[in-house]
Amino acid sequence: MKASNGAWRERLLGRMPEHVAREVDIYETEIELRKQGKIEEKLFAETRLRRGVYGQRYDNGQRWDGEKTQQLGFPSATLTKGPSTVWDAPGMQRIKIPFGGLTTLQLEVLAELAEEYSDGIAHVTTRQDFQLHFVHIEDTPTLMRRLAAVGITTREACGNTVRNVTACPYAGVCRDEAFDVTPYARACAYFLLGHPDTQDFGRKFKVAFSGCEQHACGLVNLHDMGAVAVKRLENGKERRGFAFYVGGGLGAVPHSAKLFSEFLPEEELLPTAQAISRVFARMGEKKNRNRARLKFLVSDLGIEEFRRIVLEERAQLAPDPAWTDYLKKVDAVTETPLKLLAPLNSHSVPEGFERWLQTNVARQRQAGYAVATIALPLGDITSDQLRSLAGIARRHVNDTIRTTVEQNIVLRWVREADLQQLYLELKEIGLAEPGAGTIVDIVACPGTDTCKLGIASSRGLAAELRTRLAERNHELEQAVQNLHIKISGCFNSCGQHHISDLGFYGVSRHVGGHTVPHFQLVLGGQWAQNAGSYGLAICAIPAKRVPETVQRLTDRYLKDRERAESFQSFVKRIGKAEIKRMLEDLMRVPPHNEDPSFYSDWGDPREFTIGDMGVGECAGEVVSRVAFELAAAEREVFEAQVSLERGEYQQAGEKAYQAMLQAARAVVRMQYYDVPGEAETIVREFKARFYETQLFFDPFAGGKFGQFLFRAHERAAVSFTQESAHQRIEEAQLFVEAAYSCEARVSAAGSLPKASPPALQSRS
Repeated sequence: MKASNGAWRERLLGRMPEHVAREVDIYETEIELRKQGKIEEKLFAETRLRRGVYGQRYDNGQRWDGEKTQQLGFPSATLTKGPSTVWDAPGMQRIKIPFGGLTTLQLEVLAELAEEYSDGIAHVTTRQDFQLHFVHIEDTPTLMRRLAAVGITTREACGNTVRNVTACPYAGVCRDEAFDVTPYARACAYFLLGHPDTQDFGRKFKVAFSGCEQHACGLVNLHDMGAVAVKRLENGKERRGFAFYVGGGLGAVPHSAKLFSEFLPEEELLPTAQAISRVFARMGEKKNRNRARLKFLVSDLGIEEFRRIVLEERAQLAPDPAWTDYLKKVDAVTETPLKLLAPLNSHSVPEGFERWLQTNVARQRQAGYAVATIALPLGDITSDQLRSLAGIARRHVNDTIRTTVEQNIVLRWVREADLQQLYLELKEIGLAEPGAGTIVDIVACPGTDTCKLGIASSRGLAAELRTRLAERNHELEQAVQNLHIKISGCFNSCGQHHISDLGFYGVSRHVGGHTVPHFQLVLGGQWAQNAGSYGLAICAIPAKRVPETVQRLTDRYLKDRERAESFQSFVKRIGKAEIKRMLEDLMRVPPHNEDPSFYSDWGDPREFTIGDMGVGECAGEVVSRVAFELAAAEREVFEAQVSLERGEYQQAGEKAYQAMLQAARAVVRMQYYDVPGEAETIVREFKARFYETQLFFDPFAGGKFGQFLFRAHERAAVSFTQESAHQRIEEAQLFVEAAYSCEARVSAAGSLPKASPPALQSRS
């Protein structure tokens, strides 16, 4: 039974910092004012986002059928008339867990909240956060107070803010680290939290820490600001610092972070972070959200000029004791084992233990202790499991629990002598699945389950792949076991598909009057080396054929790989053209009357459709000229990838631009069939007919993809590097996908506003 807000406020009085209690009181007042219509939705939306409260999608993407009298930030939220104004639709509450660090008490509180306010499930994200879905906004103030009472905040978990600061979950116990980055990550998280210089960003800002270069635990390369621990000798004395990176990011078009400093001394970490925040707030894009991330500012200025501006800003900052106060205690031991070392027991080995030990346990650098990973399928854990896990942790470790960017939980400082007992206790509550960090440990974003931007069911596909791979587990060789699969429900890369061996992101195709869920296959990404390189999409596969695609690719890898050859090297050696050729038959969609299963998504038996049109006409379908031309544009994007693969960067960039022109012309022909083929005319007509009229605007991306064409056209004569060609290809792929979506929307509408050619003829 839920307690009222007032009751909980009384119970928690004195257990929250005074300023936190005041912040939540203010937020609760703002909710009431919004319900009364006294605060604009635009302002309130940013307010709730900065408290970690998101709107949520419902019914696997089906629109809310209830009467909408007034939109209040959630897809199905309504304002009912009369004195009993209520919020009708729950949303999602994101909960910040800096560097993933948790205590047993915090686990218990999360379990209670998931049970009382959510659907009984807590979800671990790729930023080491927790998310609770189906939470009513009227309950969020009480939820925040209960979290604050155990030292957890939701502040700035969303919105145009510094998001959760992530760090390697093995920091402090890793055998390969330069030093423990935990205290630095903690200091950075709380220094930037609510700081006046971080309140005026155009978009979100992400920070990560890693103790070494070679592993993937920190994923520094894909962050706005990232720090890798390094040490150097100066005058015979060892000094700590960081290889410091800026301007990374995934999203629709990923950017690799640039090296800001080979060695940033530890005492300069926080002042430099503050200076970067000030520069980003002052110079970052504000009007065009599609270019408002730090990666675009770094790219536009160049790393040398960006560094100069930041260092100049740093020199002007007034000294702040918080920059270095925490360094006085940085060498203090913050974690200790619960139990002293003991000899291994001689009990018989439990069934399944050896496999779990092989995949889920890593020895610490502290002899006799280990880190045990609890693999969470899809990142989900029930409230009962959370509560039981807290009890198990109390018996085996101190408060040394962390979440991971792979959506799992780890227990640190487990005595090796206790591993068998730990395994049995985890098995009893359903948390002893092996395969952590292997191909079955698939990362997926929420997709169409709850995300309003989802195109295809990333979680449904992940669950299916996990089941099939687990069934084949005994026959999978180690080379395949070591691969990573990551899935996003759309192009935004929340599932980090760009940095996996096998990446997928959701798209759709219009086939015979039906919308068919597809996933773009992304190859060439590198998980190691802190997300060392990004892959590219090579073809769209019907959702129902993705499992076959994975099996065919892994079988081919095992059959033809050279000795000790990595999957990434294998893909590069045989070439994407050969890979696409071997998958061509899997790219075809059978007519609806032959196999209707292709026309629904994983985990949802309903037809995946934009309308009941074209039914029964598949066998005699007439393929439009637009469809042919879009296919040609997609082919040209692929040819650009082949050129990139060959090191022909200029040709790759130019082909990507031509692909955008081809797709733009295809779209324009829906209105102006005889549009000339000159680039200037195509861009002009596209802009007038589809961009300015917003006919091309993607429901989720707005006009972002159209801007890709305009920028490419303006810079058609530039010289391409490997990185800029890679980015141009990403933009071209997204532009072509948007063209497909535009054509599908127009077809579904059944008509298109006509314009006399040329569109701009009458304009002065």
